[in-house]
Amino acid sequence: MLRTYAIGDIHGCLNKLQDLVKLCLLDAGKESAKFVFLGDYIDRGPDSRGVLEFLINLQSHQPDLVVCLVGNHEELALAAINAGQNENWLRNGGEETLRSYGIGSAADLPPHHIDWLNTLVDQHDDGRRFFVHAGINPLRPLDQQDDHDLHWIREPFLSDDRNYGRLIVHGHTPLQTDLPDQRHNRLNLDTGAVYGGPLTAAAFSDKETAPLQFIQAF
Repeated sequence: MLRTYAIGDIHGCLNKLQDLVKLCLLDAGKESAKFVFLGDYIDRGPDSRGVLEFLINLQSHQPDLVVCLVGNHEELALAAINAGQNENWLRNGGEETLRSYGIGSAADLPPHHIDWLNTLVDQHDDGRRFFVHAGINPLRPLDQQDDHDLHWIREPFLSDDRNYGRLIVHGHTPLQTDLPDQRHNRLNLDTGAVYGGPLTAAAFSDKETAPLQFIQAF
């Protein structure tokens, strides 16, 4: 048996991440635990460096059971690293990330962290759920999605009611309550951890599509 835990936007909240992973492992018990992290690991919060170290370590021990997606904030950081587009990143929380490393420029990030950021994937399909950072373009099939939409989209995705053939599990759009937004066609797990809300995981089984429960770290 396999339990899958999808975890929403972390944004440098290392303590909540550590607590939530422990809670998920306790919930899984003797079952295998697979983690799908939905992106936005860095920026705005206090310990982006610690979050990346934690995720790199977790994935290195069980690479087949830890999926890390790219979020729009990782995209911004990579643009700063690779193309010198610092201003946009710094305006969107990059300054807090640099502070957590004690450095002044994206180019000074540890090489193994940069290498890891370049390994992040845009999507994960487990046959029942389609995991992405932001959402999908409702007008395109799942296998023809544009990377920009996967990382950035809000509307028209958030208002669309159609069945996509998968439950779309995403973050990116912070919710105003401590509860995830569960609908018949999508599930938003960004409960605003960096704004004082909890960090949320949805627990899934391999036998049914809908989440079994939600687990939160405050």
